Amino acid sequence: MSGKPTYFNPSKPLEERIEDLISRMTLEEKIPQLLNDAISIERLEIPKYNWWSECLHGVGFSGIATVFPQAIGLAASFDLDLMRRVATAISDEGRAKHHEAVRTNQRKIYQGLTFWSPNVNIFRDPRWGRGQETYGEDPYLTSKLGVVFVKALQGDHPKYLKLVATPKHYVAYSGLESERHKFDARVSKKDLWETYLPAFEACIREGKAEAIMGAYNRVNGEPCCASEFLLNEILRKGWEFKGHVVSDCGAIKDIYQDHRIVETGAEASALAINAGCDLFCSVGIYTKKNKRIRWDWIKSAVENKLLKEETIDKALHRLFRARFLLGMFDPPELVPYTNIPYEVNDCEEHRQLALEAAKKTIVLLKNDGNLLPLKKNIKKIAVIGPTADNKDVLLGNYSGTPSRYSTILNGIKESVSDQTEILFSEGCPLKEKSTEGFDEAISIAKDADITILVLGISPRLEGEEGQAIESDLGGDRLEIGLPGSQEGLLKAIYGIRKPIVLVLTGGSAISFNFAKENIPSILFSWYPGEEGGKAIAEVIFGTYNPAGRLPVTFYKSVDQLPDVRDYSMVGRTYRYFEGEPLYPFGYGLSYTVFKYSSLKISSREIKCGENVRVSVDVENIGRMEGEEVVQLYISQSSQSFRVPIRELKGFRRIYLNRNEKKTVSFEINQNDYSIVNMDGERIIQPGEIMISVGGSQPGFIGNASEVLKDSFKIRN
Repeated sequence: MSGKPTYFNPSKPLEERIEDLISRMTLEEKIPQLLNDAISIERLEIPKYNWWSECLHGVGFSGIATVFPQAIGLAASFDLDLMRRVATAISDEGRAKHHEAVRTNQRKIYQGLTFWSPNVNIFRDPRWGRGQETYGEDPYLTSKLGVVFVKALQGDHPKYLKLVATPKHYVAYSGLESERHKFDARVSKKDLWETYLPAFEACIREGKAEAIMGAYNRVNGEPCCASEFLLNEILRKGWEFKGHVVSDCGAIKDIYQDHRIVETGAEASALAINAGCDLFCSVGIYTKKNKRIRWDWIKSAVENKLLKEETIDKALHRLFRARFLLGMFDPPELVPYTNIPYEVNDCEEHRQLALEAAKKTIVLLKNDGNLLPLKKNIKKIAVIGPTADNKDVLLGNYSGTPSRYSTILNGIKESVSDQTEILFSEGCPLKEKSTEGFDEAISIAKDADITILVLGISPRLEGEEGQAIESDLGGDRLEIGLPGSQEGLLKAIYGIRKPIVLVLTGGSAISFNFAKENIPSILFSWYPGEEGGKAIAEVIFGTYNPAGRLPVTFYKSVDQLPDVRDYSMVGRTYRYFEGEPLYPFGYGLSYTVFKYSSLKISSREIKCGENVRVSVDVENIGRMEGEEVVQLYISQSSQSFRVPIRELKGFRRIYLNRNEKKTVSFEINQNDYSIVNMDGERIIQPGEIMISVGGSQPGFIGNASEVLKDSFKIRN
């Protein structure tokens, strides 16, 4: 390293290298490094770097890449090992794409190693369009999946990060999209610490995420990207976070333009950086012509003594820490992840993983008379519906581009025997109120032996602001029923009185009361990725036995929901909803039957802080091999403040052959049986803790003969 500065010496301590680099930079060079599209500093051999990359369910917006099921679908798998393998494949492709770009001297947006995923916001209301990006409504499930995703993205090397994971959007961001730049989420201390913060805390403390993204909105009056309470008191002091904070894109502008907290961009910039926001994302908000304005905001803040250079240095330290940990200033031969070949991108192994993942996400909601699985040699099958031959419903938002894909119609065609005739009609538009295609659909349904009806919603109806081009309101939905004329089409086909299999697509809960009462078999497929059609066909024709579970509550109507602008959890999600759902969180059926027995608790009475071990025997007593999602819930009461009706505190997805039995064990710790009071404090109350273990929540029997219950006591 003779003649090279300290920051290029990989044998030197990390902190020393970072400080050496920053000490060599002028203020004019420092300021642009706080922007997502950081310019090069040629005299210091610092290359240009764009911090913005996406990998919600595959490397996004960066050309050909493997497209896995949308995040909400991955959550429906209830499978941590699957999540680990998917995130590992994504990180392989992300690394390979980055190094291929660098080899050709490309350093554009979506070509870096800092990925703004996962989205661990809580999906508290099905009308929110971006709920499809999340892991559902439960803090425990979201935390477990988020931690695994973060760890697999970042890798396990003792010195280098594979990628940088960035949990988002911190915090209490879940609608309305049309108001996201200006709304103030009024959140109680209890709801903040019980519902909105746990997944972020887990991703930082346990997952060791190197970055976090602040949300657009305010929380209790403070903009998330300029909140001393959120960024300093909780994140850095409370959770001992050492990494960097990036703003959501345009969020700094929102501070003065929409939230009207301050009057200028300079004041907004100073407020954010002083609070602990290190990186401003603004690409897409400003044109190239006035791009430099963002630099001038920060420079003006310094000149007007609103911001000190030493505070900028702290932000730079955290930013360059990420680049050093990624190995960007070290010889490539020292960084093992540089050896990942470009050919790993869109490889056959990843395509097979996408197929496996898609199968594991599918939820069987109803199967009266064991109509499913179907035989492959049915003479004529009518496939009807606006989402049956639709690429959009495979991909969801924030996706890459698959080199090839399988729609539901194609998957069915490729799965049946040569003697089976497939008849197809869209039947009706996705959203418009039109019956123009009804006659054709009815005609082929009458001619067929069975109809596979494919209905639901698509990313055209739900998604981020500006992306869901046919949504009711800026990306969100106003209603949760089947859109347009789909309900009418369903009833028309039902009136023929021939067997129907209903496949529903979507990234959030849909209300379909008529179908639940009248259609014998119903599958929910989410946005299942590039191999979605093949996966759905394998479930329909019995090559694969479904075991997905709902990561959100399906409601009967919007009348059961509080105001979407109300961020209180009262009446929301399975933990606080007291009505009767259409289908509950955790629900899902199988083609086989599982029997639960021998529920055991290690101790009937424990002291505060002690652990309890719970075990149960699960046996496949049905007609075929299959998987079961074993779920453990706990319940307790409080005389002084509200507590959840029940909470998920353990889950395992297991595979059982016919007549096979396995013992499944869970460890319940003090964090599991503690509760959050109205002051936001996590406390332990002496008293009885009720436990239920089964294939669903208690009261909602799925494949199990019963949900087993027992209890233990906590003493002072």
